[in-house]
Amino acid sequence: MLGFKQEFTTLNNGNKMPSIAIIGTGTAWYKTEETPETFSQELVDQIKYALTLPGIVHIDAAEVYRTYPEVGKALRESHNVKPRDEIFITDKYSTQLKISENPMVGLTNGLKKLGLDYVDLYLLHSPFISKEKNGFTMEEAWKYMEDLYKAGKVKNIGVSNFSMADLQRILKSCEVKPQVNQIEFNAFLQNQTPGIVNFCRENDIQVVAYTPLGPLQRKSKNFEQENFHKFVKQLAEKYDKSEAQILLRWVSKRGIIPVTTSSKEKRIKDAQYLFTFDLTDSEVEKITQLGLKHEPQRMYWNDQYDKFNSQSQKI
Repeated sequence: MLGFKQEFTTLNNGNKMPSIAIIGTGTAWYKTEETPETFSQELVDQIKYALTLPGIVHIDAAEVYRTYPEVGKALRESHNVKPRDEIFITDKYSTQLKISENPMVGLTNGLKKLGLDYVDLYLLHSPFISKEKNGFTMEEAWKYMEDLYKAGKVKNIGVSNFSMADLQRILKSCEVKPQVNQIEFNAFLQNQTPGIVNFCRENDIQVVAYTPLGPLQRKSKNFEQENFHKFVKQLAEKYDKSEAQILLRWVSKRGIIPVTTSSKEKRIKDAQYLFTFDLTDSEVEKITQLGLKHEPQRMYWNDQYDKFNSQSQKI
């Protein structure tokens, strides 16, 4: 399609994944149970729309979101529109809230509900794993992930919300290194935990960012006077793009894959077309530095990670 361009990120096993996920099925869609009453046709319609867009479409799901029925229905109803090899699906095993016995059972259940033979990326949703709570240790959880990878049920494996110490535990005993660490990341939270972004880079683990639009989601009363927002607005006008597109492009220019979503078709399309424009290195650096001057803005895992706030805006 004229004007369309897509970028991919090569993981440490040589596989490629799209450099943006345009449909996240958590946050706004999160629910505590999967029932006919909680089923969201609106989410189905949004996924189906995304699957009409050109290129490989990256969908982000998780066991704890309980949106498998919606994703599965959208995939079934789009099978004539978008072939499986043009869909990249990330899924996550729930570790904080025990929904299934172990990652192998969790994925088996998920694949059945999704109507799939495999997912493209499977993650441990958090590092808060213990024998007492989960029935297995972190290292044992990762062994399940490796077994699924070797069996071809998942093309890539990784983790989410892991700190340096958590990753070091995995790296000491793993046969297969995590390909991905999905963390909360945006200009106002440039390290979810101390040094995590650089640690992942040094160990060839791809960082994926959720809440990449945090600065736009929770604005101060006087945000229009803040230098950060003034500059982002200037760039939006310069490139004739939305402020959201500017911040998503900034994340990608940092070598990080953003996960975004929207209820508006235009914004879903804008995300898939993100790589039709570019920011200069100096613009990227200015957003970085202006963002670092802002106090840490953490939207998730506050109980576990607020203790790191004083170090979360240091790179």
